[in-house]
Amino acid sequence: MAIKENLVALSENFNVGEKLSPFKNSGVFVGEKVVTLKTYPSFDGCKTVLGDVLQKGHVPNEFFIPSEDLPKWTYLKGAKKEVRKAKNGFEYNYSEGGMVFPDALDNASRTIITGEGGKSPSRFKHVVSTTKGLRRLTPVELERLNMFPDKHTLMDGITDAKRAFFMGNALVVGVVAKIGAVLAEETNLT
Repeated sequence: MAIKENLVALSENFNVGEKLSPFKNSGVFVGEKVVTLKTYPSFDGCKTVLGDVLQKGHVPNEFFIPSEDLPKWTYLKGAKKEVRKAKNGFEYNYSEGGMVFPDALDNASRTIITGEGGKSPSRFKHVVSTTKGLRRLTPVELERLNMFPDKHTLMDGITDAKRAFFMGNALVVGVVAKIGAVLAEETNLT
């Protein structure tokens, strides 16, 4: 399908009145041409799970969740159905589903976000269970999740929170490299 319509009009009128999107789960947009298709995962190699990237040995105490903070973490990670009030006094029903807490070590990791660093409780930060207790992920573990070398972001003047921000802003470089190699091969660019 080629896109010829004014982009503002297209955005305002796209798929109005239709029940299903014309887009499948994969696609590419080059120039004015859109190609979309349904793809299915096909991988039978070795899979990395969250537990595979955890550091062995000493992890600094600052990454462990103090017991007094645990109720806040539990609340933020849990399911909610509650009435909330906006600053202007408007009341509304708020709901969100619960998250696995702590994160499953035998499964793939969730996406890293830029707010992954720092000690404050958060719905979105990774938390793992260890023999010493619940803890956040270290910068090295975040680097490993994105397939960077250990200590890639370790530089003078860069805090652990900033290192986590870097990894939340990064791509999983090994996946990008593999996709690029397949695209180059399929498009005869090699």
